[in-house]
Amino acid sequence: MLTAHRATALSGTIRVPGDKSISHRALMFASLAIGETRIAGLLEGEDVLRTAAAMRALGARITHDAPGAWRVSGAGLGGLREPEDVLDMGNSGTAARLLCGILASHPIFSVMTGDASLRRRPMARVITPLTETGARFAARAGGRLPLAIEGARDTLPLEHRMTVASAQVKSAILLAGLNARGITRVEEPVPTRDHTENMLRHFGAHVRVTRDGDGTVIELTGQPILRAADVTVPGDPSSAAFPIVAALTVPGSRIRIEGVGLNPLRTGLFTTLREMGASLAITGERTEGGEPVGDIEVAAAPLRAVDVPAARAPSMIDEYPVLAVACAHASGTSRLRGLSELRVKESDRLAATAALLAANGIELEIDGDDLIIHGTGQHPPEAAPCKPTWITAWP
Repeated sequence: MLTAHRATALSGTIRVPGDKSISHRALMFASLAIGETRIAGLLEGEDVLRTAAAMRALGARITHDAPGAWRVSGAGLGGLREPEDVLDMGNSGTAARLLCGILASHPIFSVMTGDASLRRRPMARVITPLTETGARFAARAGGRLPLAIEGARDTLPLEHRMTVASAQVKSAILLAGLNARGITRVEEPVPTRDHTENMLRHFGAHVRVTRDGDGTVIELTGQPILRAADVTVPGDPSSAAFPIVAALTVPGSRIRIEGVGLNPLRTGLFTTLREMGASLAITGERTEGGEPVGDIEVAAAPLRAVDVPAARAPSMIDEYPVLAVACAHASGTSRLRGLSELRVKESDRLAATAALLAANGIELEIDGDDLIIHGTGQHPPEAAPCKPTWITAWP
């Protein structure tokens, strides 16, 4: 039998695990660079460890020195070797899709698989554009894993206009473009996470980003010399979301979370919580490994309902389940729009979130790809607010 007890006030200073998206990229890019890269704060979850194993199989020398501390001696761009066995990416869609871009541009043969969940997830969204580089793919129906890849011997640069907002697809195309002669160009009608662009610059690649109406155009100059560059992985804003919402909704709470990534394309949750009346403040802002980082202070505060536009989804797609908890505590009815991408994660996260809310007595509806939550209005007493120094820094 499980028994739930009312939480007491949260207080103190914490750190959250390293950002998973940046951890994957740090291992991959360091493996393509010349020299030894030291990585601090690497997330050591199963997904990231699969990436480390795959890059070792492809010829990088990767050493684990201490918790979160790793060293990578890269094989150099174009220097990866053919793996002797199947690359098993476990449950990591990010690792699988980004690695497709790397493998498509190396003249080697490889086979990639994953667990039962990953083998059900769509890969055609990366296979289709990467085929235009000259690589050849063989997959199950719908482009599903297992996937055989014969990399291009003379990789062609791509010009691709995104039809689905996906940082993974964009990143796969840019990674393939590293080995191509000329300019690889990606047009995004809606900007997505730019960790790949930031880290490529950090390792010495030339990446140009310009605005195009509401979207962006990314241009990568192919065949750069990537050189080792130490990386400190910031705390994962998705992981920080849970103690933040807990502190906002438990009476008397006040916490500080150190070293959290503040990339503007990842901070949609913080923008949304501000609209709900949350007390949040940022201190110690700095740049590490090309990424903005800072410390977050949070205090309990009453929350009001919010209408979240679909355009914000790419900047907070992983945070919607915990945002739903905040909305359940808010006064009024919240509407979270455009959540179709949640249906094609490791599971149908939209349905799972709705089921968990309903199990806790929260009234809700799913309208197409929108989640409508009727908040209880059960607020904690309002604490002295944190100074909102971050309002001018974040959209």
